[in-house]
Amino acid sequence: MDKKQRFKKDKIVSFLPDGDFYRKRAMQAMQREQFSDAEKYYKRALELNPEDALTQMEYGVFIMEVGRFEDAYELLRAADELEPNNEETTFYLAEVHAHLGLLREAKQYANKYIGLSPDGIFVEEAHEIVEFADQEETYLEDGEVPDGEVLFMQEKARRMMEEGNFEQAIDVLEDLLADYPKTWAVHNNLALAYFYIGKEKHAEEILYDVLREEKGNIHALCNLAVFFYYGRDEERLGSMMELLSKIKPYQVEHRYKLGATFALTGRYEEAYYWLRSLQKRGFQGDVGYYFWLSNAAYFTGHRQVAEQAYEKLLQMDPSKAGFEPWKSLEDELDPDSYEEDVSFLIEKISNPYRSERMFGLYLLGKSSHLQEILSHPGYINVEELSASEQLFLAHSLDYEFVAENDFEKSLKKALTTCDLLYEQYMPLDQQGTHLFQMWFTLCENALVGEYAFANPKAIAAAVDYMFQSSRYDQVTKKSLAEKYDVAVATLTKYVQELIQFLPYTTD
Repeated sequence: MDKKQRFKKDKIVSFLPDGDFYRKRAMQAMQREQFSDAEKYYKRALELNPEDALTQMEYGVFIMEVGRFEDAYELLRAADELEPNNEETTFYLAEVHAHLGLLREAKQYANKYIGLSPDGIFVEEAHEIVEFADQEETYLEDGEVPDGEVLFMQEKARRMMEEGNFEQAIDVLEDLLADYPKTWAVHNNLALAYFYIGKEKHAEEILYDVLREEKGNIHALCNLAVFFYYGRDEERLGSMMELLSKIKPYQVEHRYKLGATFALTGRYEEAYYWLRSLQKRGFQGDVGYYFWLSNAAYFTGHRQVAEQAYEKLLQMDPSKAGFEPWKSLEDELDPDSYEEDVSFLIEKISNPYRSERMFGLYLLGKSSHLQEILSHPGYINVEELSASEQLFLAHSLDYEFVAENDFEKSLKKALTTCDLLYEQYMPLDQQGTHLFQMWFTLCENALVGEYAFANPKAIAAAVDYMFQSSRYDQVTKKSLAEKYDVAVATLTKYVQELIQFLPYTTD
């Protein structure tokens, strides 16, 4: 009996799938063009056998063929570390470096492959990579091509920062500096990462260290200007912008950085000069370039250039529709209103009280500074927002959402109430901000209390009456009821319902 059970157990164990089993399943899925299944099988194969160079290499090639070159790079590097002189891995490393624009390394790996396998199946392609790299290098001065490893890891850190993973980016950048301490671009990116996690003083120290070593480092100077701008340090910002206005860079990246910095800080004439100079040279920019060019062009009276630039931006990123620089002016925003007070908005969205943050997130949608504030990764971390805060932010971004539960239905009606109140008090002066502070305190408590906000128009009338009657003796329910087109009895009913959600103190 024991022998039979042991035999059965041994047979079961022998059929347990291992890494090689899943690797072969991945290859079969690729042949059937079932690419999502193929990736799933490759991931499982690596989980079971992470030290298998063949799986690392095959998975890397698969990832490269679907255009994910950075991920492919890391897989192929791992395969190369496990089996350094594998011919196929060596060739694919040449190919992935070429895709990433790291031509020096692409040429090195291509030559290595030719040396390992002079009659190999990829030798013709390897010679083409060498030839292409030689042609490209003729356009660059000696020493202008930076180390490929540094470029790749910087790009990896940049992607981490874009995704809000600043701590991880800091780890990557500090590891780079341990090997390349004089790479000033890494210092600059590290300073930005520290700035975005709130360590402004340390970020500044890093940039001043750069400037002590390389006095005219444009990226460090521009980054300091950005820090001063967001920190509302007008005195130091003014001095820095005066210095930057005297710099006349030639390189494309320096002109771009300088132009974007001038645009961010509202120096549109200088911004337009530098950003437009790049366009005249045939420069094909990214989303950020066309955003700042559009703003600079519009605010210097070049409406056609602004519209053309924004059209290119929308081709790259359609989600930016509605953030055109002319939108806020055509909506006739008052520059002296609280909607246009950046310091006020930042204070609200950073406030420790949720009701204040809800107010700030709502008001952000009424401001011409929406994109500017959203572009700063340190101000709003969506993952840390409550459900109600996320929906208020979505409203400010004009995102439509379908209410799927009672909470979302209530919040949607609360948003309607916000809009009705805003129509009466826009643009906000000090009195308007006091009303909205009261309303958002009430709103937060009502949401916690699972209040339904059944009649937004009557609720807006009731809130307005509660606010005004606490300040002015002559306010009547009849006047507020007429203002919002509701019955006096209905207004009274909602005052009685809402009073429970106001904060109170006991002696």
